[in-house]
Amino acid sequence: MTHYRSTDIDGQKIFYREAGDPKNPTLLLLHGFPASSFMFRELIQRLSDRFHLVAPDYPGFGYSDAPSRDTFAYTFDHLADVIEKFADQIGLTKYALYMQDFGGPVGFRLATRRPEKISFLVVQNANAYEEGLPDSFWTPARALWKDPSPANFQTIRDAAMSSEALAWNYTHGVAEVDRVSPDSWLIQEALLSRPGAKEIMLDLLYDYRTNLDRYPEWHAYFRKHQPPTLIVWGKNDIIFPATSAHPYCNDLKQIDFNLLDAGHFALEDQGEVIAAHIRRFAATL
Repeated sequence: MTHYRSTDIDGQKIFYREAGDPKNPTLLLLHGFPASSFMFRELIQRLSDRFHLVAPDYPGFGYSDAPSRDTFAYTFDHLADVIEKFADQIGLTKYALYMQDFGGPVGFRLATRRPEKISFLVVQNANAYEEGLPDSFWTPARALWKDPSPANFQTIRDAAMSSEALAWNYTHGVAEVDRVSPDSWLIQEALLSRPGAKEIMLDLLYDYRTNLDRYPEWHAYFRKHQPPTLIVWGKNDIIFPATSAHPYCNDLKQIDFNLLDAGHFALEDQGEVIAAHIRRFAATL
């Protein structure tokens, strides 16, 4: 059974989903943009007999507090600070990281700060390499990073957070669209309609540029600590295509590499397959 909980981190309510016996190996599930812990709802049910699963919402996402941008810096460094404190507060001493999209920049920061806490990695369409940012998709973002003008912010706002874009995030690259519940993007659209919510997302999309400077640090972490890593990648993803996945093989020795017939949010139509891969991979460690 999933429990829906919250805890206070630096005066902010952080909501999280939790299931499974804490005596079992822990999976810390880190969601993407502009999603929330809701994206892990079925994976939690599928794995709760074998794992202890914890899925927080970052500040500004899901059911967590969304403090004003005047009082809270929406950067990946700050999100990682909050999730690091969150993990400590609820008593996670050792855990695997499941990372998707924004979950990569948050999770890789956690891993490089405290490598001794990481048991293994599950990487699902979470980029850590320059090869994973094709100009075909990332040109508007690169323009924003170079010139944070109102016009470039508006371009990203229109492209990333319209009703059509939110639905596209979940349906592009999917073989059977009728397997994908519209709940995900309709819930996101409702949450993004809250005052200031889209501006929070724009702050983070602009801050995404800082992740590129971190790539060498993350690669050094891979090569030095060699965390066992399961790749379960939606190969039809346009945002982070398969070219994002292959470079992990250059730095990691214990890697289980799987390209799936899915898009960016592969859990939506390949959840059973991903859960089976996690069970199989964890049993080998």
